[in-house]
Amino acid sequence: MKKIVIVEDDLFMREELADIFAKAGYGVRCVTCFRDTAAEVLKEDAHLILLDLTLPGMNGFEICRQIRRTRPVPILVLTSRDQLRDELHALELGADDYLTKPCNSSRLLARAENLLKRFAGRERTLDGGGFLLDYQTYTLYADGQSLLLSEREGRILETLLRHRDDVVSKETLFEALWGTTEYIDENALQVNMTRLRKSLKKVRLDSRVETVREMGYRLCGNTAAAQEGREHA
Repeated sequence: MKKIVIVEDDLFMREELADIFAKAGYGVRCVTCFRDTAAEVLKEDAHLILLDLTLPGMNGFEICRQIRRTRPVPILVLTSRDQLRDELHALELGADDYLTKPCNSSRLLARAENLLKRFAGRERTLDGGGFLLDYQTYTLYADGQSLLLSEREGRILETLLRHRDDVVSKETLFEALWGTTEYIDENALQVNMTRLRKSLKKVRLDSRVETVREMGYRLCGNTAAAQEGREHA
């Protein structure tokens, strides 16, 4: 069952929205504590977030910004703010659709269903323990940031994640990057591994990749141990 998280401070509107989505067959979770709203939203494993902009404490724009830096979940803004500049600002911050209140329930459901379909492929993420990799787009979510990796960087990290805590041979990485183990210069792999580590360093994850002498590479869960034992390629 798809879960919708509703971020709306008006009790009547919140209950009405919850009823609309529950009757349509969705699981519904409503945020009712607005002291640290973004954190409350991120606690939930939402498939879609329905977000008001005018909220107590942190406003919807900042919530949208924080969510987008951390999760690839679709965000549908539903607000009484009907100015074009507000809509454009929300979309610039990462909102995926924007509707103004009052909104016909059938239109709201149609927009929500459309977003869920669009994001169906983006649910393909791998959890690295402290970071997420969207292996469709090779977008890395870590340290409150999102970082788009190159295709080869992404393929290396995806392969390491799929063999987490195991040593991944250079031959396996050759296959992942070039589809063959023949006629590949090992220096080419080292160049791409160095680029990946430079990218990971931007989000404090470079110590997670360890070189295992004469065997290959490994993604480590313990960053301290990795930092001590890693031998750069």
